[in-house]
Amino acid sequence: MTIITDPSDTLYDAVYQPLKRIISASESIPAKTAAIHTLGTATFFGGASVEETQDIMDFFLEIIESDGHAVEADDDGDVVTAALEEWGFLATQMEDLEDATEPAMEAFVEQLNSSDPNVQIAAGENIALLYEKSYTELEEDEEAPESSDEDEDEEDAGPPDGPKMVRRYNVYRREDQLKHTLAALATVSGRSISKKDRKSLHTNFADILHSVENPTRGPRYSAAVNHETGKRYGSRLTVRINRVGEMRIDRWWKLQRLKALRRVLQGGFVRHYEFNEVVFESLP
Repeated sequence: MTIITDPSDTLYDAVYQPLKRIISASESIPAKTAAIHTLGTATFFGGASVEETQDIMDFFLEIIESDGHAVEADDDGDVVTAALEEWGFLATQMEDLEDATEPAMEAFVEQLNSSDPNVQIAAGENIALLYEKSYTELEEDEEAPESSDEDEDEEDAGPPDGPKMVRRYNVYRREDQLKHTLAALATVSGRSISKKDRKSLHTNFADILHSVENPTRGPRYSAAVNHETGKRYGSRLTVRINRVGEMRIDRWWKLQRLKALRRVLQGGFVRHYEFNEVVFESLP
C-alpha cells in the first residue's frame, strides 16, 4: 500500500534483498507468498531498471520451474501461484519478451498440469499474455506481410479503427498440443474438482484458448456481431469507475495489472483509480 501510494525511485534498491531473503529462508508459507507479491510491487513501482526487472522475473521463473523447491516451498500452490502472478505483472512492463518467451512457455505449459486450479489459471493467463506480446503494431514504413486465410481472422480482431497488428515471432513450437490442453481445461469435469473451481477453469481457459488462437483479441472477447452497429462486440470485460465511467479491460496486460493492483488495494481500487495518479497511469 505504501509503495503504490507513495512510490520512490530508490525503494527497490532498499527492499529487494530483504524480501528475497524472506522468500528463500522464511519457514512461513504465508510470509513467502506475501513477500513475493511485495517484491513484484516494489519492482514495478520502486524504480527497478529493465535489467533488474528481468532478474526478478528470472527469480520468479526459477520458483515456478522448481514447483517451489527453489525457495523451500516444495509443491506449494500458493507460492507458485504468487510467482506466476508477479511474473505476469512485471512482464507487462517489458516491450520485448522474445528472448524470455521460450523458457517461460515451457514452465507455464508444465504448470497447466498442476492439481491446483489457481496455479493452472495463473499459468494460462501468462501464456495468453505472451501470445499477445508476440504481436506489435505495423510501423508506418513497414509493409504488411502476406497473410494466409487462417491468419485473416486474427488480423481483423480488436477495435475496427485500431492499428494493424503483426506477429513478430512464434511463441510455442508445440502449439497444437497446447491448444488441446487448453481446450481440455476449458471443458474439464469430474467429482475431484469443486463446482466453483470447475466454473472458474471453464471461463478462464475458454478465454485463454481464444487468445492463443487469435492473439490480438483480449479476455472476454465476443465475436458476436452487434446488429445495430454491424461490428463485433469485442471485449466485454469492464470495470465500473464511479466518476470516470467504465474502463474496458480489452488486453491481457491490462487484466494482469488490474489483478495485481486489486491484490493490494482490494476494495479500495476504484477510489485509488480516481485519486491516485500512480494507479491511474498504470491502467491508461
